[in-house]
Amino acid sequence: MTNNNTYNNQPNPDDRSDNVEKLQKMIADTEQNIHEAEESLQFTDSETQRQQIEAKNERRRESIQSFKSEIQDENNQ
Repeated sequence: MTNNNTYNNQPNPDDRSDNVEKLQKMIADTEQNIHEAEESLQFTDSETQRQQIEAKNERRRESIQSFKSEIQDENNQ
């Protein structure tokens, strides 16, 4: 039995009209995650867990900088 389905292999159009809005939401969500993680620090006595949380927050801050850079790129197009 042969499958005669035809697939449309064309890529979706690159719709970036709401890209800045999405990036701004990602920034807000990431900032909220940083805040919540910092609040959780007061409830841990584990130095290992503390270091993991701080390292993760540092990566989150780096992500925020990347998001802001992308927003600038979008605004310059």
